[in-house]
Amino acid sequence: MNASGQPGFDNEKYLSEQTAAILERVSRFNDKLYLEFGGKIMFDYHAARVLPGFDPNVKMRLLQKLKNKVDVVLCIHAGDIERKKMRADFGISYDVDALKTIDDFREWGIDVTAVVITRYQKQPPATAFKNKLEMRGVKVYLHKPTKGYPTDIDLIVSDQGYGANPYIETTKPIVVLTGPGPGSGKLATCLSNLYHEYKQGNQAGYAKFETFPIWDLPVNHKVNVAYEAATVDLDDKVLIDTHHLEAYGEKVTNYNRDIEAFNLLKRIIEKITGEASFYKSPTDMGVNRASSGIFNNKVIEDASHQEIIRRYLRCEVEYAMGLTEKESLMRIKDIMKRIEAKVDDRSVVMPARNAANQAEKLGKGNAGLYCGASIQLKDGTIITGKNSPLLHASSSLVLNATKHLAGLPDSMYLLPQNIIDSVTHLKKDILDGQMVSLDVDETLIVLAISALTNPAAQMALENLKELHDCEVHITHIPTPGDEAGWRKLKVNLTCDPEFSSKRLFIRD
Repeated sequence: MNASGQPGFDNEKYLSEQTAAILERVSRFNDKLYLEFGGKIMFDYHAARVLPGFDPNVKMRLLQKLKNKVDVVLCIHAGDIERKKMRADFGISYDVDALKTIDDFREWGIDVTAVVITRYQKQPPATAFKNKLEMRGVKVYLHKPTKGYPTDIDLIVSDQGYGANPYIETTKPIVVLTGPGPGSGKLATCLSNLYHEYKQGNQAGYAKFETFPIWDLPVNHKVNVAYEAATVDLDDKVLIDTHHLEAYGEKVTNYNRDIEAFNLLKRIIEKITGEASFYKSPTDMGVNRASSGIFNNKVIEDASHQEIIRRYLRCEVEYAMGLTEKESLMRIKDIMKRIEAKVDDRSVVMPARNAANQAEKLGKGNAGLYCGASIQLKDGTIITGKNSPLLHASSSLVLNATKHLAGLPDSMYLLPQNIIDSVTHLKKDILDGQMVSLDVDETLIVLAISALTNPAAQMALENLKELHDCEVHITHIPTPGDEAGWRKLKVNLTCDPEFSSKRLFIRD
């Protein structure tokens, strides 16, 4: 749900129409369809933020309805394993996310048929990951880089190209290809198995489960612009699908990589199948009924506007931390200008900065950095917090917000001084810590301990769930303990690109 609490998306209507569209596509291909899932198959929080009312696990609900017809293949790029590429929303690496995905599928009653490590070139971390999976009974396939790709079609579609990869054995009519992120090798895996299917005389097909960009909304619709902002590091651009326009005379939306790759992909599929493809555009290949769920366009536009600002703030921080290139920052600045967005359009930004200014006034004459934090609760109320010798600004904010929700006076102390002193002694004198004030993760633990003897702390503790999906902004890059705590509270966190300390190495 967005900050206003208003839905704009009918999840059940979308689920019904998307399921019907997938089954219709399966029927076209003699009941064997390789279905590449674009985006996140579970916990699609981007979609939930820009389409208020969207269930972040709706794709899993769809698969659960079709589970008797589905085999699931999880793809992960060997290079991503080697580089320890991270999934930002969970703070875990792609290989760990793959393990989590297998567990999550099992919780939904669906087994992952196999894991494919793509573009495998004997990278030691990838080999170790393969061994770990096999020791736990997971079937693993190794696919090497495709010879001849992308220029030599005859070599690509041959026993030395796709045929050099082992055939992934499946038994169900729908084979779902998923992965922890973009570039995981899902398409190549689909095409490799498609090659083997046709060699065996099976006329299988390929399609792509899409959510963004939404093909039947305009290029400049903010939900599509938000997709550009989310993929700014890949330099994705939402454009008119020229192939579709030429074939049908209809203006529809797609993104540059699919548009640019279509002719090559079409030639590969035609080479595999030996016949003309009935796909005349990349939009044809997608199965996307997302627009069917939209019933309040203004809510969607407003939510997407806010997501673009969040993405801009995240990109600023990633640039400050050396995690992204300046080109990405310049691209998202252009997106902000295009939609005339300003950072202070995000309602929690200025209150957080004002709280930092107040902290500085109160601490005038004392050395140190002054930090502020702000949260917008579901009823629209803005609560702030600022740092002190005892608490990080984020920790202060959590306590202030839960006191407000519990109807407790702001002046009430929830954490006993003796417990704070004990934790401070542990951090400073025993563990030789450099930062002795409590971060969010530590504050949550101390609050839980305090709740054993303090009814007010218990009331605050019980209100922590009310912070889920709330908007939060802090005036500094969070420490690891703050970031971990906020992630557990499931808030939409942004921050200014300022470090919380002048030290180059931050240790909790």
